[in-house]
Amino acid sequence: MSSSFFVCALLYVLPVVIAQYNLVKEYAGQGFLDDWTFYGGIDNLTWGNATFVDATTAATKKLAYVDATTNHTILRVDNSTKVAPGTTRNSIRINSNDLYGVGSVWVADFLHVPFGCSVWGAFWSTATTAELAPAVWPAGGEIDTFEAFNLEKSSQFTLHTEPGCSIANSLLANNTNCDSSTGGPGCTVTNADPRSYGSAFSQAGGGIFVTEFASNGINIWFFSRSDVPSGLSGSTNSFDTSTLGKPTIVYPATSCAVDSLFKPQSLVFDITLCGRTSGNPAIFNRTCSGTCYSDYVLDPSKYSDAYFEVASVRVFSQPNATVVTASSSPSISVAGSSPTSVQAGSGAYGLTASLLSWSIAGGLAVIAVL
Repeated sequence: MSSSFFVCALLYVLPVVIAQYNLVKEYAGQGFLDDWTFYGGIDNLTWGNATFVDATTAATKKLAYVDATTNHTILRVDNSTKVAPGTTRNSIRINSNDLYGVGSVWVADFLHVPFGCSVWGAFWSTATTAELAPAVWPAGGEIDTFEAFNLEKSSQFTLHTEPGCSIANSLLANNTNCDSSTGGPGCTVTNADPRSYGSAFSQAGGGIFVTEFASNGINIWFFSRSDVPSGLSGSTNSFDTSTLGKPTIVYPATSCAVDSLFKPQSLVFDITLCGRTSGNPAIFNRTCSGTCYSDYVLDPSKYSDAYFEVASVRVFSQPNATVVTASSSPSISVAGSSPTSVQAGSGAYGLTASLLSWSIAGGLAVIAVL
């Protein structure tokens, strides 16, 4: 995830390319959580005041479960425990056991996305540490399909890469360079639709995010519920992305070397609190008052809206696409997930540092680095 929020206008005029994809994986219903790995540790990537619980804790505390009435999956921040000063609040981070290469599309159908002061929620993808070794993030690339902070008016999209990727044909008035290897924020674009985040998202009936990970570019669409094309119905086993209309955001291969910069991606859901972005005073104070940690993290009543409600995530691929299927006992960790080093997955901005100490002092994560 990125640690800065840019407000920008977006205009792309690119040729439509016919691309047919077939269903290879569906995460939905009672088996949704069977094919994901729970992080199980403190947020040592974006320095949030959250502990990402393991699968057992998530189940017993009802932080990750499938609603028996709706058959939708709930992923949420703990909103029932009063947190003692100097500690973290429990939350969720999961990554898919299967990996999806160039020539894939993931279609995420949400009814609710997490929001509120201190909240930093995201649905994104990244390469795994096994794929990258000995390299570290942002090698292998990261695609942020949905990311939002606090009470901002809408969500945003971002790519994080090594050198060789930028946004072309855009009217962005800020950084168009996706290179995060030296600490850059990636190429972040605001979703102009206010229905893409917050209470407006759920009041509109939710929506669908479509991410096309293709050799000719990375394209992302957002459709509020009333705008969802018929071709994205939950029963379809194949579809053509050219029928979706103009993408909300385009990262074309003419200015972003997708095939060389990106490896197969693991899908990720996470919700952290405060941290490098939501807790950054310049960002936090735009929509919230008080102090991020002491006025929000300690109080469970602040997190009634801090959850994903997911109808499904469906993945489609072309016949030649790489799909890495996990074994029955997967051991997959996403880039930057090591509890003893900060390897900058999810917006830690290329920082690789030996972690000499990690403590919570006065509600702030304190890290000493070499």
